[in-house]
Amino acid sequence: MAAPNHLFNLRNNFYLGSYQAAINNSDLPNLSADDAVERDCLVYRSYIALGSYQLVINEIDSSAATPLQAVKLLAQYLSNSHDKESTIASLKEWLADPAIGNNATLRLIAGIVFMHEEDYIEALKHTNAGGTMELHALNVQIFIKMHRSDYAERQLRVMQQIDEDHTLTQLANAWLNLAVCGSKIQEAYLIFQDFSEKYPMTGLILNGKAVCCMHMGNFDEAETLLLEALNKDAKDPETLANLVVCSLHLGKSSSRYLSQMNLTHPEHILVKRAASAEDSFERAVQSVA
Repeated sequence: MAAPNHLFNLRNNFYLGSYQAAINNSDLPNLSADDAVERDCLVYRSYIALGSYQLVINEIDSSAATPLQAVKLLAQYLSNSHDKESTIASLKEWLADPAIGNNATLRLIAGIVFMHEEDYIEALKHTNAGGTMELHALNVQIFIKMHRSDYAERQLRVMQQIDEDHTLTQLANAWLNLAVCGSKIQEAYLIFQDFSEKYPMTGLILNGKAVCCMHMGNFDEAETLLLEALNKDAKDPETLANLVVCSLHLGKSSSRYLSQMNLTHPEHILVKRAASAEDSFERAVQSVA
């Protein structure tokens, strides 16, 4: 049972958004074949999180194991907004293959892709059976997106029964607390605060704390946290999106953050909503004119 511990720090770095640390500290000795594949998957997914899609596409060749092929497919999906259909078609083809369709990493990538597509029912077809902590955590995210906190809570209970102290269990608990709001916001804040005391501060932790602060009406503190996150990654879409919202509540201009999102993350839901609102306003003006 000692083998999984080889990957403990690597997994934790990835889960909490320390992607460069995950990459830098991935040279681990004495890994089994399965652990080596998981290590490589986490490293390449860290590169994907940092936007280095082409590196992943170039380095994973056709002879690589199924989990790595699935990660490559995610890089292809995220790197080419104009040809997502062919990537999704390949994904569906692999999922239908009885030899590899039940692979946990392939199902995880399918869930991530279909969640991006906002096709939550299709995502759940592949993730709902669970099997890994990441799949359970993704289920929690999907149910929250569907505004089904009752189902998300059931998934969280499953995770708590497996390992209550697992980083993903704690993260899923915080996500659900944020979704439920009310008195649960303070509990979510304490989870992110605990992470910030145990581990190096990341954009994910800072954003989590900032969103809690905004829910509690502490917009000045939220802005401080978000600006610290922006210093760590000036292009992170969640940081920019949260700064747009925070700035509006503080009566400050949010146009620079929104412009940056337009340039770097045109597919983000906040950009789409802003564009839709602008179009509606223009139509209203024209109808009056």
